[in-house]
Amino acid sequence: MSDTPKTGPSHRDTVERVRHAERFAVNLPIIGRVGIPPPEHLAFYAALGTLAALEIIEWPVAVIIAAGHVLAAEEHHRTGQEIGDALKRTS
Repeated sequence: MSDTPKTGPSHRDTVERVRHAERFAVNLPIIGRVGIPPPEHLAFYAALGTLAALEIIEWPVAVIIAAGHVLAAEEHHRTGQEIGDALKRTS
């Protein structure tokens, strides 16, 4: 076996960081930092897109459902932040 030290995080470390992360972002060359939804939300959006592409649901309905999902997720995140801030102030 080689005695070379690890140069970066292992696959398991990376998976754990993704599981516990609240926000994701990608740095694009010209555009800069772009936020992306968590993996479970991406699966939901992909399913909506597939349903719209197969014409099972109309595309405006898919857009409205996706927008509602984004708004609900943001409200949930904002409420959690406010509760956390309130707990910090009381302690």
